[in-house]
Amino acid sequence: MSLSNVKNETNHQVFNDDCLKTLSSLRSEIDLTFLDPPFNQQKDYASCNDDLPEKDYWKMMRDICSQVFRLTTDGGAIYFMQREKNIDGVLGVLRETGWTFQNLIVWKKMSSAVPSVMRFGKAFQVIGYATKGNRPRVFNRLRIEPSLLKHQKHERENGCFVTDVWDDIRELTSGYFAGDEAFKNNDNTRFHKQQSPIALLLRIILSSSKVGDTILDPFAGTGTTAVVAKQLDRNSVSIEIDSTNVECVEKRLMEMRTDDQIEKFYKEYVCTKNLGEIWGAKSLEVKSIKAKTNGKQGATLFNL
Repeated sequence: MSLSNVKNETNHQVFNDDCLKTLSSLRSEIDLTFLDPPFNQQKDYASCNDDLPEKDYWKMMRDICSQVFRLTTDGGAIYFMQREKNIDGVLGVLRETGWTFQNLIVWKKMSSAVPSVMRFGKAFQVIGYATKGNRPRVFNRLRIEPSLLKHQKHERENGCFVTDVWDDIRELTSGYFAGDEAFKNNDNTRFHKQQSPIALLLRIILSSSKVGDTILDPFAGTGTTAVVAKQLDRNSVSIEIDSTNVECVEKRLMEMRTDDQIEKFYKEYVCTKNLGEIWGAKSLEVKSIKAKTNGKQGATLFNL
């Protein structure tokens, strides 16, 4: 399926097929990839074996990263998300398939850590950020306004640069804490076991792409990557083997939910230089372009 956003001249392809099969026949040039595969932790997915032998699992990851590397433009980026215990696997696969390591991002969760009887509780996931070549073709230095810590008395006038520790993005858990963004079944359980939050993909896409770029998600799930890309005037390619998930992706692209809209996050990045250009001003409902920064130095804060 291919959906065109005529107003913003972007294109969104959705493939209902096996990831490697689709990647091997794909001819699109990719500028940025978000790779969030099943973590091989015995979860009950409808169309995916999440209990592969370790050797087979990491061979599959190498094959995928190799195909993505082939499709990626020079300087293009990949963000490879995994469990904390798989750091060695992530870094090894990226290195073996030609990628240049840039950062190991720690995404610290806001919910309770997973307890353990023999080690510290697990409270984060890792995201390996790497590029095709030594230097990224695009890297936008985002500035945010984090919440004050206990030892801080005053906000920073210009915010602060995003670091490799992301502790301000809420994961989509089950129950009340997940809010309305997470898709739920009739019994209030999660529709998808690992739905990625809008805020996470917004940060990745803003950081490593520009308007008109093409974003790839080889394990698209419910389509968060494509939904964010569309609103930022980027193109997207989504691959998902589960037909039920594909229906969800297509519906999200055609009927934008209030909870999927990214405008609410604009003010969090208002101290970023040239934010309007990075964000894609056409995707904003700009009522006034007069600079209104609320006393902050940096980007113009549009009336949304």
